[in-house]
Amino acid sequence: MTQTPELSPHRADPAPVPRRRRPHRAWSVAAVTFLTIIGAAGFASLPGLLIDPLHAEFHWSRGTIGFAVSVNLALYGLTAPFAAALMDRFGIRRVVAVALTVIATGAGLTVFMTASWQLILYWGVLVGLGSGSMALAFAATVTGRWFTARRGLVTGILTAAGASGQLVFLPLLSWITARHDWRPAAVTVALAALAVVPLVWLLLRDHPADVGLAPYGATEFIPKPPPQRGAARRAVRALVSAAGTGPFWLLAGTFAICGATTNGLVKTHFVPAAHDHGMPMTAAASLLAVIGIFDIAGTIASGWFTDRFNTRRLLATYYGLRGLSLMFLPLLLSDTVHPPMVFFIVFYGLDWVATVPPTIALCREHYGDDSAIVFGWVLAAHQVGAALIAFLGGLARDAFGTYNPVWYTSGALCAVAALMALIIRQREEGKGDGVAEQV
Repeated sequence: MTQTPELSPHRADPAPVPRRRRPHRAWSVAAVTFLTIIGAAGFASLPGLLIDPLHAEFHWSRGTIGFAVSVNLALYGLTAPFAAALMDRFGIRRVVAVALTVIATGAGLTVFMTASWQLILYWGVLVGLGSGSMALAFAATVTGRWFTARRGLVTGILTAAGASGQLVFLPLLSWITARHDWRPAAVTVALAALAVVPLVWLLLRDHPADVGLAPYGATEFIPKPPPQRGAARRAVRALVSAAGTGPFWLLAGTFAICGATTNGLVKTHFVPAAHDHGMPMTAAASLLAVIGIFDIAGTIASGWFTDRFNTRRLLATYYGLRGLSLMFLPLLLSDTVHPPMVFFIVFYGLDWVATVPPTIALCREHYGDDSAIVFGWVLAAHQVGAALIAFLGGLARDAFGTYNPVWYTSGALCAVAALMALIIRQREEGKGDGVAEQV
């Protein structure tokens, strides 16, 4: 009979092999959202590069070209709240896929235009409508559905995606425009938007419940809400409700100034303004791309700060610093890239869209379940401000032969925005979601 050997009293049982935890699906959805925004960012990189080539080829005034850009920027903003409601009705995937296709169509049709009204229709209307559905309300919707923890950080990362796209596209598009023509650059933008559509359709999911998960950081499973019918009515109803509150108008006003001093001013007019001083277009576009590098760091840091510090003071600080930098810019423009200009680019880049995470956080604080739609309306104000400066900046250049009055005016507006941010009241404890203090 075979004896079973006795186990030594000092011998431990083998330790169980720890199971490797997989990252939460919310992070992969955030990654797809990040790549989608990058792929669609080419449309935002091109307008500043088109002003001089279109003026030279078609002899259109800078005011006319600026008007087309302003239509684009205004529709970008005005579409956003309806797009957020449409995402609740039809799902994120469908809305974003259609939006990317519309962007590609509008950018591609500009190749065949011969009149200024076609620029307004193709680039202003079609690209504006498509890009509005890809606006920051997209990032706010994804963050609100998939995350309950780390919302500020994720909002900062997704906001930085636009800057990352700018970093990718601006040097490439400026090189294509300088070496070949503006038409191949427009085709490049169209193809980039189309290339992202399969990624969206295959990998993006509308809600954590679609894959049987709770949002990241949530302690309980949250069922997927039924489709919200009446998207347009819901968007308008959210606007009417928010318009009766003080924080909405302060947030809309500060964000309008934000848009005026970023998309409307610097993104549209920095390259032609630098070119006025003798700087090559490729060098000016590269500087704008460098803004994108530091914008990524600044926006992610802003998201981290938003999770930890007073959002109103953050906003006031961001606007105050931006205003100071714009006041100094006319003194720095020249035909070469010198250290003070590089300092401005780094400083301004860190502040470029650092305002977005605290603005979204304040919308969420005051408006609860409707916060993504309300932020869409705040974003509409952002784009209306951008549209006004894009148009008026072109008119000022035609009238005065310089952009200097626009730089100084924008710096003063940032000081006003800083004061407005400081007087936004904190929501009273105990009030329900979606309720803000009345005026």
